[in-house]
Amino acid sequence: MKLMKMANTKLARRLMNTGLMALAVTASSFAVASDPGWYIGGDVGRSSATMDDDKITSSLLSSGFTTSSIRESERDTAYKLFGGYQFNKNFALEGGYFDLGSFDFTATTVPAGTLSGEIKLKGLDFDAVGILPFTKKFSAFGRVGLIYAQTRDSFSGTGAVTVLDSNPKKNNADYKFGAGLQYDFTPSFGMRLEAERYRIKDGVGNNGDIDVASIGVVYRFGQSKPAAKPAPAPVAAAKPVVIVVPVKKMQQYCSILDIQYEIDQDAIQDEEKEKLAVLGRFMTKYPDTTAVIEGHTDDVGTMEYNQQLSQRRADSVVNYLVDNLHIAASRLTAVGYGEENPQDDNSSKAGKKLNRRIDAVIACATDVEGLAVAYPRITMALEIEFDPYKSDIQPQYYDSLGKVSDFMMTHPNITATVEGHAGKFSGVGAAQVEATPEVSMEVSKRRAQKVVDFLVDKGVSRTRLYAAAYGNERRVSYGTTLEGQQENRRVNIIFNYPDSK
Repeated sequence: MKLMKMANTKLARRLMNTGLMALAVTASSFAVASDPGWYIGGDVGRSSATMDDDKITSSLLSSGFTTSSIRESERDTAYKLFGGYQFNKNFALEGGYFDLGSFDFTATTVPAGTLSGEIKLKGLDFDAVGILPFTKKFSAFGRVGLIYAQTRDSFSGTGAVTVLDSNPKKNNADYKFGAGLQYDFTPSFGMRLEAERYRIKDGVGNNGDIDVASIGVVYRFGQSKPAAKPAPAPVAAAKPVVIVVPVKKMQQYCSILDIQYEIDQDAIQDEEKEKLAVLGRFMTKYPDTTAVIEGHTDDVGTMEYNQQLSQRRADSVVNYLVDNLHIAASRLTAVGYGEENPQDDNSSKAGKKLNRRIDAVIACATDVEGLAVAYPRITMALEIEFDPYKSDIQPQYYDSLGKVSDFMMTHPNITATVEGHAGKFSGVGAAQVEATPEVSMEVSKRRAQKVVDFLVDKGVSRTRLYAAAYGNERRVSYGTTLEGQQENRRVNIIFNYPDSK
C-alpha cells in the first residue's frame, strides 16, 4: 500500500467568531497598562481540527480498499508560554513556545484491516500585537505573526493495510493570527481570553488550520510600585482668601472641605464627622500638608456676633482634628470670616444654609493617582497660570493635564469644573494698565474653554466638564507686583465627586 497522508485540517470558524463576538459585545471599557515594560504569561485551552474524511477514503480506495467506517479525535488540549515587551498602550511584540496537542483517526477497511494516523504539533511563535484600550482595566487585542512549527506524523496499519513510512515529520515556517480580550486585576496581573489560528504543514505535505480557544494569565514586571513622586514644596503660612485655593507655583493638587452648620450652632454634627475623618486621612497620608480652617456664617445677627460665631466654628473643627484624629495643631490654622464671604444669596433659606459653613483650604499634594475616590465633598484642584491677556496653555502644564485626564478616565463618576480667572492689572508703576471687567471676563472664558478642549482631546467626555468664568472677581492677590498679577491669571480645575459613597 502507498504511504497514507495525514488528513488536511479545515477552518474551525466557530471558535474565531466566538472571540470576535465577545469583543463586539464587551467593547465599552479596559486598557492594558500604557507604561512600557516586559511581561510573561501562559495560556491553556482547546485546539480543534477537522479531518478530511473524503481524502482518507479516496487514498484507501486508490490502494484497493473500501472504507467501512472512520473514528476520529479532532479535539485536544493546547497550551503556550510567552513573553513580550509592550512599547506603549497600543503595541507590543510577543514570542514564545506552543503545543497544539495531537489529533488522530482510525479507518476500518474492506478487505479487513485498519489504517490509523496521528499528528502532534508544537513550535515557536513571534507576534506583533495591536491593543485597543477601553478603560484602565479592559482591552481588546489582535495579533499576527510567524511560527516555526514541528509536526510529527505517525501511521500504522493492521490486517491487509500496510504503511511504508510510519513516522514522517516536518519543520516548517508559516503564519498565525488571532484576537482576544484582556482584563487587568492590578497593574501587574491580568487575564486573557483569546482565539487563534495556526497555519500548519504536516509531514506528508498537507496544509491545514488548527484553531485554539484559550484562557491565560499575564504578569508585568515593574508595575507593582508607582514611580517616585517629588515631595510637595513647603507651604509658607498664607493669609486665607475667599473660597479659592492659594496654590503656590510648584504645588499642584489641593483639597477643599465643606461642612455646613445649623442656625446659630458651632457644634459638629455626626454626619459631618466622616468628612473630617476623610480630611484626617488625607493629612495623615501627606504629612507635610497644612490646612487653614475657615469659618463662615449667614447675615442673621450683628457682624460682631457672626465674627465670633465663625471663629468658634473654625476652632471646633481644629480641636476635633487635633483631639480625635491626632493631627498636629502646628499644621492647622483657624480663621473666622463672619458673614463677609457668602457662598450664596442670604435672601433665601437655602442660601443662608450654604453660607453657614466651614471651608478647609489644604496645602497641595502631588500624587493624585494614589488617592482613591471613596468619599463625597472632598475635591482636588489643579492651578494653571497664563501670560497677560493670553489663553494658550503653556507646555509645562501638558503633563499635569494628562494626569487630570487619566484620573477622570479611571474614575468615570467624577465631573470637573474648570474655573477661568483673570487679573485686574498688568505691569507695574507707570506702565501699569487696568483691564475692564468685560475684558477680564472674556479672557477668563477663553482660558477655561481652552482647558476644557484640551481634556476633551485627551478623551474626557465634554458632558463631564463645566467651564466657569469669573473675570477678576476672585483675585488671590492685589496685583501690585508682577508675581501677584501672575497668581491672578489662572485656571483652577475642581474635581466634583459623587454625592454618595
